[in-house]
Amino acid sequence: MTPTSVFIRRLDHAADLPLPSYQTTGAAGVDLVAALPANTTLVLEPGARDIVPTGLSLSLPSGWEAQVRPRSGLALNHGVTVLNAPGTIDSDYRGEIQVVLINHGSEPFMIHRGSRIAQMVLARYERVTWSEQASLDMTQRGAGAFGSTGLDIAGTP
Repeated sequence: MTPTSVFIRRLDHAADLPLPSYQTTGAAGVDLVAALPANTTLVLEPGARDIVPTGLSLSLPSGWEAQVRPRSGLALNHGVTVLNAPGTIDSDYRGEIQVVLINHGSEPFMIHRGSRIAQMVLARYERVTWSEQASLDMTQRGAGAFGSTGLDIAGTP
């Protein structure tokens, strides 16, 4: 598979920080790090949310988006997640990527310069045109909503 080339700009306040990178050969996402000022700690108190700069901006190809997603280890171990997950970076956005984090944990969470705070996955998308109809085709599920497809083997919807 030939990788798609994406233009990235490291902003001045992230000059010494690493570019996003895949941590394993099978990883779908790249890590984003906090571009906080040196010797600064952002304390995310339980229940609090804040925006964390990454010091990066992108020029994505047309038909691509970047999705900012939580890091599973932060969610499991600390209750820290991306509030608007997945956050979407559109192909025409050229501003700094910033991550909205929330602490659902019971302890304050410390973020330092260079802390890995989120992951970013790039994905292709297609634009559609809407064709309004008076009715839609019938399916087995129909209009069944949450839990309408039955129970799992444990009896949970």
